[in-house]
Amino acid sequence: MMKEETYQISGMHCAACATRIERVLNREAAIEEATVNLVMEKATVKYNPKQIDRAAIFEKISNIGFEAHEIDKDNHISKREHQELKKQRNKFLLSALLALPLLYTMFAHFTFLDFIPVPELLMHPLFQLALATPIQFILGGQFYFGAWRALKNKSANMDVLVAMGTSAAYFYSFYMMILHQGHPGHVPLYFETSAVLITLILLGKYFEKRAKGHASDAIKKLAALQVKDALVEKHGEVVNLSIDQIQVGDIIHIKSGTYIPLDAEIIAGSTSINESMITGESIPVDKTIGDSIIGSTLNQANFIKARVTHVGDDLVLNQIIKVVEEAQTKKPQIQRLADKISNIFVPTVVGIALFAFLLWFFILTSFDFTRSLEIFIAVIVIACPCALGLATPTSIMVGSGRAAESGILFKSAESLEQTRQIDTIVFDKTGTLTKGAPEVVDTIEFERVPHIDDYIKSLESQSEHPLSHALVSHFKDAKNVAIKNYETHIGNGISGMIDGSSIRIGSLSFIASEITLTEDMKQQQHQLESKGATVIGVQIKQKLAMMIALRDEPKPKVKETIRQLRQHYEVVMLSGDSQMTVEAIARELGIQRTFANVKPNEKAKIIETLQEDNHKVMMVGDGINDAPSLIQSDIGIAMGSGTDIAIESSDVALVYNHISQIPEVLKLSELTIKNIKQNLFFAFCYNIIGIPIAAAGFLAPWVAGTAMAFSSVSVVLNALRLKRIQK
Repeated sequence: MMKEETYQISGMHCAACATRIERVLNREAAIEEATVNLVMEKATVKYNPKQIDRAAIFEKISNIGFEAHEIDKDNHISKREHQELKKQRNKFLLSALLALPLLYTMFAHFTFLDFIPVPELLMHPLFQLALATPIQFILGGQFYFGAWRALKNKSANMDVLVAMGTSAAYFYSFYMMILHQGHPGHVPLYFETSAVLITLILLGKYFEKRAKGHASDAIKKLAALQVKDALVEKHGEVVNLSIDQIQVGDIIHIKSGTYIPLDAEIIAGSTSINESMITGESIPVDKTIGDSIIGSTLNQANFIKARVTHVGDDLVLNQIIKVVEEAQTKKPQIQRLADKISNIFVPTVVGIALFAFLLWFFILTSFDFTRSLEIFIAVIVIACPCALGLATPTSIMVGSGRAAESGILFKSAESLEQTRQIDTIVFDKTGTLTKGAPEVVDTIEFERVPHIDDYIKSLESQSEHPLSHALVSHFKDAKNVAIKNYETHIGNGISGMIDGSSIRIGSLSFIASEITLTEDMKQQQHQLESKGATVIGVQIKQKLAMMIALRDEPKPKVKETIRQLRQHYEVVMLSGDSQMTVEAIARELGIQRTFANVKPNEKAKIIETLQEDNHKVMMVGDGINDAPSLIQSDIGIAMGSGTDIAIESSDVALVYNHISQIPEVLKLSELTIKNIKQNLFFAFCYNIIGIPIAAAGFLAPWVAGTAMAFSSVSVVLNALRLKRIQK
């Protein structure tokens, strides 16, 4: 019988690292499948425990330069991640501090800037060596380590390119310093080339690590919602126990205003439960004996007793966490172009450089080692991956910065890469397309009652129900009057005595239990409900005086945005709300495809079904219940007013909380990826043209270094064009 386990992996730096681990593990006959998630730094392995054990799996991972260990289930976020992020930031800051004087000396290489004063100390070889050495071997040591692991496993990545290019500049400079020792005049040094390049790449690595933390933050915040303890009946007494000590079948006590600790079934009492953290719907659900309640939801009304039905991994909240983690384990569909090409590019460049060296040394210069070495270095320097390394991150940085000016926060380069490929946009209803709270949309008077507004406001002011808040807000100008015999009827409504008259406000079925509704009243009710409204009645004495319709209204400009999106994309709406309400909102907004009565785990399954039909899906939501579907989708977009968990689980967050920003999200993605492709094209063309010229001996190393610098400048300038995109 196969066993599946997930392990924490440390030491991965790029997609090639994850691929190597997968390749090594999947070669084993005892391992059915191994997948590695670079972002979460986890490996999920399905294996036969009779043929291989966990220790052997860990050893295989260790043999290729990585470390595997068990996950601490009580701490979904490893402190190591935060420490590594801080360490990466400090490495960049120190590298920038050391490289700044060397960067200044670059100006000395340009004749048109010879008017800028350059202190003699900055040009001294030993001074430059002292600054460049710690950058090269201490701060940049991670690139040597990564390059060694890649080469050891017969592959190549950006670490190989960085180590090769910076080493060529550094060691050539060191060689020239020794060669010209004791001789006056200018010494051709390129310490600044290696130092500045490493500094820029360290900055990029810092941003990558920071972006990787967002997905795991979502898991941490979900886990934090779990209640830690509960009141439990034990041997005739009520004691406070940790939820780890509670078993299925135990009786728990839940006070009004407290969170429900575990999934359970009510055995005594009735109440209203705020399940918005699970369902996304703002209106509490009335519960009574026999009804199921969900752990971590809020008991808003009365004291209840319940029998525990699920514990541990079977809890609804833990199931949501599991769905999020599983969705994050799936590999991204788009790989970085530069990482793919580097496997071919690196050995090709090294081969050309060695061939050029041998050709010049044995044939063209008759054993002139210095000249042959200069040719070799020129090829390596001209092929240094500075422009190639800057091509993607600079466009991403400028594009995402431009997006931030409009209140659009892309979480990663992958977000920009994949957004342009989507063809289906799925919207959650509540809080995304609608305002997220009910409000009065219509009132119908059947009996003229003086001061009825005062009666409604005064009675509803006694309740904490969201519909009551909406009524109090609607009748805010009314006066408060004295109430007697106030009573809450769970699941139905409220009642009391005002000015000697009985008044009841609640569902029409509640009203109809005392009075008979006419056919006209029933027809009015049906018309209002067909528009997606919740209809309540106001009964004064023995007559229905007023019918009030409340609805969660669509946000402004939503209909216009949907119409714009439907010109190019399929638009879908899903919600945990009723079929009638969902269809009414869909008709109003012009959405043709809907899913109603959808539970949290079903949302992710709907997204997955659309993907299985070869759709690239964007999910737009704002609640905790949207987290699994935001992760499952190709691109998840969270509204700015949504929960932190929804935002952390998403690829894009909309600060201004309106879907009217989505067309701009799509536009920015398209233009940014186009810009990246332009940069990569120019970077590769630069190498394709520059390498043969250097191999032919027409470029001195310092000229090659200058050309490399200009290629980087051209890439940056092209990326800066993204700032001019019109809002």
